Amino acid sequence: MDSGPPHAASVVARSQESSTIFTLKLRLDDAAAQAAYRFAPGQFNMLYLYGVGEVPISIMSDPEERNGIGHTIRAVGRVTRGLAALQPGDRVGLRGPFGRGWPLQEMGGRDVMLVTGGLGCAPAVSVIHYVLRRRERFGKLVIIQGVKHADDLIWREHYSRWSKLPDTQVLVAADEGGALWPWHVGRVTELFDLARFNKACAVAMMCGPEGMMRVTAEHLLARGLPESSLYLSMERNMQCAVGRCGHCQFGGAFVCRDGPVFNWGEAKVLLTHRGF
Repeated sequence: MDSGPPHAASVVARSQESSTIFTLKLRLDDAAAQAAYRFAPGQFNMLYLYGVGEVPISIMSDPEERNGIGHTIRAVGRVTRGLAALQPGDRVGLRGPFGRGWPLQEMGGRDVMLVTGGLGCAPAVSVIHYVLRRRERFGKLVIIQGVKHADDLIWREHYSRWSKLPDTQVLVAADEGGALWPWHVGRVTELFDLARFNKACAVAMMCGPEGMMRVTAEHLLARGLPESSLYLSMERNMQCAVGRCGHCQFGGAFVCRDGPVFNWGEAKVLLTHRGF
């Protein structure tokens, strides 16, 4: 699925998450290919809109969901605006999955912390689905999400439901609150001291603006988490998805091939240099 031309897929469900964000659930037209398709949380697909172009989109569903492959997308460019017009029954091309996902197989028995900003929640929500479906394998689940404005928060009902689950802590912040906003008003970094986890067995995964991820890493390191327990998902202009075109080069690595998930020790030096 990750080489050659795109494979045909059909839209089986569509939901509008906000004025600019929507979710498409896709199913490969070839039944054997759909049954064989496998991915790890944190990986992405290349979605091709016929006659328009191709874009990388994170997979937000759980690997065991066999009824479709979920992608949450912000309509910001020509291809994504075209994808926003699709309805159930319409067809797209799909290549993937690509990249290196979150090392969840190595996190058994550990507390899991997710820190996300904006639509950074999309590549991380697959981790939430993964942990909740396999709850007995993990310790506490801490979900920290920040948005600029209260209206930017998608899946609001999910956060409310997750907050009521055992051994699960949900902390949400908006720089600007709104009417009936039930969570914190301020920067997401103001929530870090409220997070409850065992630093001796915790792992943190971050998605979002690079400045936010740097501050998050610095705070967690100060709280005693080692660099080896910090991971982040990078976002770059990925066009070929296999490390050939060079558009997503990140120092000596390529985000599409060597990421998008990196350990903090791999990424920290490059994140301090403007231009990388």
